[in-house]
Amino acid sequence: MIKAIIIDDERLARSELRKLLMDFPEIEVVAEASNAGEGVEKIENINPDLIFLDISMPGKTGFDMLSELDKAPHVIFTTAYDEFALKAFEVNALDYLLKPVEPKRLADAIQKLHLQEEREQGPMVPVNFNRSILSENDQVFVKDGERCWFVKLSDIRLFESVGNYAKVYFGPNKPLILKSLNALEERLDEKTFFRANRKHIVNLRLIDKIEPYFNGGLLLELKGGEKIEVSRRQTVKFKEMMSL
Repeated sequence: MIKAIIIDDERLARSELRKLLMDFPEIEVVAEASNAGEGVEKIENINPDLIFLDISMPGKTGFDMLSELDKAPHVIFTTAYDEFALKAFEVNALDYLLKPVEPKRLADAIQKLHLQEEREQGPMVPVNFNRSILSENDQVFVKDGERCWFVKLSDIRLFESVGNYAKVYFGPNKPLILKSLNALEERLDEKTFFRANRKHIVNLRLIDKIEPYFNGGLLLELKGGEKIEVSRRQTVKFKEMMSL
């Protein structure tokens, strides 16, 4: 997960950006700040990987705030003004988004973040789902017809059985792969992926809510909004794993 903080004096702007980021399950918004002082405090306490930063705020600007940090995380500026773009890139910002933020521009900015992280961490070698044991840090190759993706396994929130195929949920995408759920279960790390029922395997790290369900089961809501029932039999195992 990529820990992010939204720093903006407009509550509505923070709320709207949070909603847009729900399409990117790898981004976890861990805090918000409404001014530069609060932003510095939360960055120092939380040490995020990424900040979405407004420029024009009461008191100190976003640039002032960055100058106070010993080590700045990745920065994506979000602002209503276009005249600061050159200065933004002089401080090595990943991107500069004008309000109201457009989903396509946000997706481009997140892609730049991933490319930058890959450069910093070194190249990842894609693997396929035939490998005996898959680590959550593996990048897997997903092909559905003419469309192809390289996806970090930890960004996949759900596998759903469709006959001899499995539907793979990541971001807004749901491609099919020619692999049964049982075959996938054998290869996935059980510390990260859990067989909730006959049709679903969920990513434990991308569960947003857990609720009691009828017949002694549980209902999981994933960060993408999907609601998955945990069978009564698997509920016992799930509670033991999660210390519930």
